[in-house]
Amino acid sequence: MADVSRHIFTSESVTEGHPDKISDQVSDAVLDAIIAEDPNARVACETLVTTGTVIVAGEITTKNLTFFKDLPDLVRGVIKDIGFTNSDYGFDYKSCAVINLIHGQSPHIAMGVDTGGAGDQGLMFGYACDETAELMPLPIMLAHKLTQRLSEARRNGEVPHLRPDGKSQVSVEYSNGRPSRIDAIVVSTQHDPHPTKPNAMPDGLVENIREKIIMKVVPAEMVDANTKIYINPTGCFEVGGPHGDTGLTGRKIIVDTYGGMGRHGGGAFSGKDPTKVDRSACYMARYIAKNLVAAGLASRCEVQLAYAIGVAEPVSVLVNTFGTGVIDEERMVELVRAHFPLTPKGMIDHLKLRRPVYRATAAFGHFGRTGETFTWEATDKAAALREDARITVAARS
Repeated sequence: MADVSRHIFTSESVTEGHPDKISDQVSDAVLDAIIAEDPNARVACETLVTTGTVIVAGEITTKNLTFFKDLPDLVRGVIKDIGFTNSDYGFDYKSCAVINLIHGQSPHIAMGVDTGGAGDQGLMFGYACDETAELMPLPIMLAHKLTQRLSEARRNGEVPHLRPDGKSQVSVEYSNGRPSRIDAIVVSTQHDPHPTKPNAMPDGLVENIREKIIMKVVPAEMVDANTKIYINPTGCFEVGGPHGDTGLTGRKIIVDTYGGMGRHGGGAFSGKDPTKVDRSACYMARYIAKNLVAAGLASRCEVQLAYAIGVAEPVSVLVNTFGTGVIDEERMVELVRAHFPLTPKGMIDHLKLRRPVYRATAAFGHFGRTGETFTWEATDKAAALREDARITVAARS
């Protein structure tokens, strides 16, 4: 019998009511509000949330000056939409203070960006694999689907007593590099107090989460008698959102990307306009990796792009297929350079990034999503890549 290599990989997701995700959504709502009127604005917006307070800071250069007086209403609207509408939660849109610490962007950065260069130096990664229909790693896709389902059940009242903050975690066992079973599932959700028992969950909550959240999402064939399921493992999760933890923009970058399966260059996304290659180049790297996998050129693919501030062309392009490629990785780099625009302007134009589409990205991940917002999820280059690769293989044979 052949040896079977096994390992377990874990990824997590968080709901839109998690404090860090509240901050991401506020920052991206600010970005959307500005570029809706001024598509060429420069935005780097950071948000901090804590009990009773939202602080919005950063560097913004825009012609949309009406935005500044509308900022408090904008912030409160995001918080209301997320679901913090009751003072019993310890944080709500009506009573929280909104502090504006925004100022202008450095003119020295503008000198390089105005000529078409990158808004900063940095390295960015994109990843794709054939484990799911979305060409995403299975652990992060299941984790996102659990938090999305948790949010849906809260919003439509299907599961009573839920509050906005929550998390999921999924551990997948791999056999010879392919997902074979789910080893563990964790769902933790903020909830109303028990009406009579202190520090206890409302009656029926665990059963509802198991039946209406977990079993609605997780493939039955991936669950066995040894799969471990944990629902609010501490037994109580009443205090949540900014009242439970301080939230900051950009603190969930692994949740935002591939759940740790692919590498990350370190830059966050939310609150940044697309001249910041932290954002636009990560989207382009995902687009490239997904098309290479969709073309059948690899079953796993990681793309790295690196930039120097003020310089338009990337200083390096790398493709890693982890031994699954059907052509040389050097040739894949040539295909990438031939088929994909890699300058900041080229990426922005091709992916249509000067639109107010960013708040939709700020919860449940930036990748593996559908809809017109997520232009980087298209596989429209796959056929051309496949044809060029076929020509390459034919020429060498």
